[in-house]
Amino acid sequence: MASTLDLRRRIRSVKNTQQITRAMKMVAAAKLRRAQDRMMAARPYSGAMHQMLQSVASRVDAKKHPLLQRREEKNVLLVVVTADKGLCGGFNMNAIKTAQQTLAEGNWDSASILPVGRKGNDFFRRRDMNIRTQAVNVFQALSLDTARELAATIISDYREEKIDAVYVVYNEFRSMISQRVVAQRMLPIETPEAKEEVGIDYIYEPEPEAILEHLLPRYVEFQLYRVLLESSAAEHAARMTAMEAATKNAKDVIERLTLTYNRARQAAITKEIIEIVSGASALG
Repeated sequence: MASTLDLRRRIRSVKNTQQITRAMKMVAAAKLRRAQDRMMAARPYSGAMHQMLQSVASRVDAKKHPLLQRREEKNVLLVVVTADKGLCGGFNMNAIKTAQQTLAEGNWDSASILPVGRKGNDFFRRRDMNIRTQAVNVFQALSLDTARELAATIISDYREEKIDAVYVVYNEFRSMISQRVVAQRMLPIETPEAKEEVGIDYIYEPEPEAILEHLLPRYVEFQLYRVLLESSAAEHAARMTAMEAATKNAKDVIERLTLTYNRARQAAITKEIIEIVSGASALG
C-alpha cells in the first residue's frame, strides 16, 4: 500500500486536474453558445440558397456550367474537417475514421486530402497521404473569408478538371450531447431531374445562365462555411461533454484515494497505539 504522503500528493494532483477540466468545460460552454448562434443563423440562409439554386439550375442545361457537370470519378478530393486541438472525446477520430472508410469504399484511381484542422492534418501527413493543401488554425478566427479561400482552391481544381468530384467529411451539430459524422458530396452540385417539379416559373433578369455563373461559386463558398460552422459548434459541444465527464471521473478518483488515505492513516494510528500499549504493559 502507498504511504500516506504519496496518497496526499496524488489527491492534490487529481484536485488540480479537476480544476483544469472544470475551467475547460466552462470555456467550452461559453464558446459553444457563440458558435451555436452563428451556426443557427447560417442554416436558414443555406437552405434558401439551395432552393434558389435548384430553381435556377432546373431551367438551364447542366452541361453548360463546369460546376454542374458530372464526370466519371477517377480523381477525387476529400475535405476532412477536424479540430485544431484535442481533449474533445472522439470528435477528431470519428471524422478521421469516416474519411478512411470513405477512401476505402471509393472506387477511385487517386484521391487527395484537404485537411481542415491541425489534428486531421497531422494524422494524414504521418501516413504519407496525398495532401492537396493544408488549413490549420482556421477556427481561431473563423469567417466567410476563410471558406472563400478554401472554396477558390477547390473550384479552380474542379474547373480545370484536376479533380472529378469533391467530398466533405465533418461533424454535424445535432444537440449539446450529440454530434453526427457526415460524409457528403460537394461537387458536382446536385441539380433536380427534368421530370421533377420545379415550382413557380419566374422571369429572370439577367438570363438563368448568367445568374448561375455568379451564384454557383457563392453557393460552394457558403456551403463550405456552413460546414465549418457546424464543425466548430460540434467541437465545443464535444469538448464540454468530455471535460464534464473528466471532472466527474476526477471526483470519483479523489473519493477513492481519500478513502484509501483514511484507511492507511487509521491503520498507522492503530499500530502506534498497539505499540504504546504493548510497551507500557512490558514496563509494568
